[in-house]
Amino acid sequence: MEHVLRQCLIALRLAERVGVEEDGRVAVYYTALLTNVGCHSDAHEQAKWFGDDILLKADKYTHAHHKLQGAVATLRQFGSGGGMAHRFRLGLEFAVSGHRDLSTMIEHHARMARRLGEDLGLAPDTLAALDASYEQWDGRGYPGELGGDDVPLAARLALIGEFVEVAHRVGGIEGARALLRNGKGKEFDPYLADALVGEADLLLAELDTVDAWDAVIGSEPALAIVLTEDEVDAALLAVADFVDLKSPYSLGHARAVAELAAEAGRALGLPEGDVRLLRRAGLVHCFGKLGVSNAILDKRTPLTRGERERLHLVPYLTHRMLRQSPALRPVGDLAAQYAERLDGSGHPAGLAGPAVSLPARVLAAAHAFQALREPRADREPHPPREAATRLRADVRAGRLDGAAVEAVLSAAGQPGSRRVAGPAGLTAREVDVLSLVARGLTTKEIADRLVISRKTVANHVEHIYAKIGASTRTAAALFATQHGLLVTPTASPPGSARALR
Repeated sequence: MEHVLRQCLIALRLAERVGVEEDGRVAVYYTALLTNVGCHSDAHEQAKWFGDDILLKADKYTHAHHKLQGAVATLRQFGSGGGMAHRFRLGLEFAVSGHRDLSTMIEHHARMARRLGEDLGLAPDTLAALDASYEQWDGRGYPGELGGDDVPLAARLALIGEFVEVAHRVGGIEGARALLRNGKGKEFDPYLADALVGEADLLLAELDTVDAWDAVIGSEPALAIVLTEDEVDAALLAVADFVDLKSPYSLGHARAVAELAAEAGRALGLPEGDVRLLRRAGLVHCFGKLGVSNAILDKRTPLTRGERERLHLVPYLTHRMLRQSPALRPVGDLAAQYAERLDGSGHPAGLAGPAVSLPARVLAAAHAFQALREPRADREPHPPREAATRLRADVRAGRLDGAAVEAVLSAAGQPGSRRVAGPAGLTAREVDVLSLVARGLTTKEIADRLVISRKTVANHVEHIYAKIGASTRTAAALFATQHGLLVTPTASPPGSARALR
């Protein structure tokens, strides 16, 4: 928790110490905050190959200076959570195609961070630093195209801030100094490393006790970016689409819930200010899933009790993310109630009856309907009529609010017509293929679903990637989400279905 905030503080303090001007510190500020923001975007693949995508990331810091040791530690986690037969099957699949998922994974994270920076309207020097955020001083970073002074200064400062934050938290000031001495001239710019070693007592002071959020907000150079209300909405939408990349089963979820909830709230006569708040809560309500492993989110078999409890942390984590901002605290307060139920059976607070506000009741209904309409690892999406039946059953059982449910169903009953051709010149068939690629289906699964040959699927994917300028599933998924191309698959559902999540 708060690793990135402290990383930003370290990078800013060091930047000021070495004389970086205020304009340059703006790039340091946003680069340090966004460097690792793309690390969740291929969590589905990470969990598929290594079991727990969150645990996998710990080795990044454990083996900071030893790529070979880090690679060996990563391989030890291959197929984690499965038996020998599972590991053998996974090994064959990895040998055929999976190695491509990993070969460009880290530079893909940098590209995705830059993509979010573009969506947020950040300056060109910040975007350039994000592009190079995994490069190293010795030229042996990722993708390994830059080294030395060619690596943007903001990227060099952010890299030191990231690793020093972990070393300081684990080993104190001496642990940070040891990391810098070992990495000097390798990962780290030697001048910056020496500067931080020499003044570590001052530059790392009070990191354990300072209020990181307030300190980072107070340290923003020149108050460079101030958003209007409409720009806040656009920023939240950009981040929501990005967070939904966490799992192929949640692509476009926040965007859809926000629109359903806002339209239903307006139909119920909520004031426009409450409708805007409701829409924002819909965009952010599942931010907390970033704290849940894809080994749980994408699991194809029933969840254990402990795994269900982990899922129940999502609204709590969402609230924790947002509560520190005075501007976003009301949004987080509402968003945290999406899983509450009128009979007190929900979570995280077990609110009941009048304690669940009308906007929260609308948000709960919108989330429940949209979740039913989406595929999950162990089931196909429910048809609209079946989803409506399930929601009305929850109304009769006293869990959901009847007026809120009917307003959401009315909003969901007005879909736009299916476009014949998509953006970037995509054909209707290419839109079908893209939506399934985005959901993480294999070439064989797409071929079976659309009753076409695997070769035809491969040709479609090649043409799609060329048209939309993508090279990975997650980039294609983000394009599909932002352009409303996540059409509903048509295969028959399997016999079992998981509880809503």
